[in-house]
Amino acid sequence: MSPTHGISLLVVEDDPSIGDPLVEALVHEGFTVQWVTSGTEALSAPLADLILLDLGLPDLDGREVCRRLRDRSPVPIIVLTARDDELERVLLLESGADDYVLKPFGFRELVARIRAVHRRSVGGGGPSAEPGGATAPPPRDEAGLLVDGRSRRVLLDGRELDLAPKEFDLLAMLASEPGRAIPRAAIIEKVWDENWWGPTKTLDVHIAALRRKLGEPGWITTLRGVGYRLDPPPGCGAPTVIEAS
Repeated sequence: MSPTHGISLLVVEDDPSIGDPLVEALVHEGFTVQWVTSGTEALSAPLADLILLDLGLPDLDGREVCRRLRDRSPVPIIVLTARDDELERVLLLESGADDYVLKPFGFRELVARIRAVHRRSVGGGGPSAEPGGATAPPPRDEAGLLVDGRSRRVLLDGRELDLAPKEFDLLAMLASEPGRAIPRAAIIEKVWDENWWGPTKTLDVHIAALRRKLGEPGWITTLRGVGYRLDPPPGCGAPTVIEAS
């Protein structure tokens, strides 16, 4: 059985010259595909296992569609975009995208990205549950950084941070060993995938987004030619990390 068999995709693409061959190839690869051509249709469509979202839609801004889809569900979103600049990538990630693919793209690369993102979403672990099905809140820690892998929530000085899925995974990895230099390759392998096809610049974009959300650039130190290190600012103490059960 194909490793893609049973994975349902929602393809949001208004250009039939791209959508027709893309959907045909994805179905041939073993995916179950629903294709819509506008942001309005995307927001009203049944949820799939993963969403491929083109930014250039005729009715709504693609980033707004991404944001509203993310508010609706944690389903992984891969954005298809021709806009290759760092600010645009940061905005995409802050809108809730899990990954992006630059146009024009190779089909094999796209399938590899879909598999990797889906694999991580399935194995990423969701919120922990209390008896009776209620979601367990993270313990409160009014001072310092708390990263709760059970509920996938982050508190900084008692304030919850709104992190995209990959931002959480990245912060959790860095916070698990504060003060240690972690190589770029090790971060990409753990947070993305050991067979990552994309540009390593993706890591830098996520780091930039994390620094803004933490509110203090000094939290994360760039080690040129090596990788990154988490350095809690003076007075913060070591972060508290609760592993996912």
